[in-house]
Amino acid sequence: MTAVLDGRVAFVTGGSRGIGEAVALRLAEDGADVALTYQHSADRAAEVVDRIKALGRRAWAVRADGADPVAVAVAVEQAVAEFGRLDIVVNNAGAGVLGPIEEMSSADIDLVLHVNVRAPYLAFQAAVRHLGEGGRLISIGSCMTERVAFPGGSLYAMSKTALTGLTKALARELGPRGITVNLVHPGPIDTEMNPADGPAADPQRGVTPLGRFGLPSEVAATVAHLAGDSGRYITGAAISVDGGYAA
Repeated sequence: MTAVLDGRVAFVTGGSRGIGEAVALRLAEDGADVALTYQHSADRAAEVVDRIKALGRRAWAVRADGADPVAVAVAVEQAVAEFGRLDIVVNNAGAGVLGPIEEMSSADIDLVLHVNVRAPYLAFQAAVRHLGEGGRLISIGSCMTERVAFPGGSLYAMSKTALTGLTKALARELGPRGITVNLVHPGPIDTEMNPADGPAADPQRGVTPLGRFGLPSEVAATVAHLAGDSGRYITGAAISVDGGYAA
């Protein structure tokens, strides 16, 4: 096992399943202790914690609803209290409501914008108080910020596009402190939310040049690169891990 992140502490939102789970495990494999949040999947979060501990790393999970304007920031502070430091933050938790614009309710709009825009901002706001030289802020965006290949994605695409502005602005603001800020755009990834054998899978494969769904571990590998020393000269970047979906 490599230990390129040995001694560092990572905080991953939505770390109980899918891309977040893969990110939490990969960072632990690379040597980090990991705090992760979950909303509903307490049992799944406990399993991820156990798997991280089996790797010889410390792990801790806390419930935090991204729609709550306080919960994620409180979770950041709790993680710092638990581990004594913070080095890496990965904003992964997200919400998606798809459909025609005229069918989007105010509740739909609030949910998506609160979870996908406000929560990442508040998590980073809480985290930067604790990050030092070499700190890493990483968000999980979406290939739909570059190409919306099917109708019904206006709300979700808008919310994920906001992360581009956040990434670039914070990269400029925090660069003098030695903190990097980056964004990863996954394409169709085989998760419970969007399974490779689901009813919407074939059309997505059809517009992806590599002709397949990606794996959560493939997204996690890019996050790990950005989180480690090899990513120290990358900031303000949006990196696609999408099989060419947005090409």
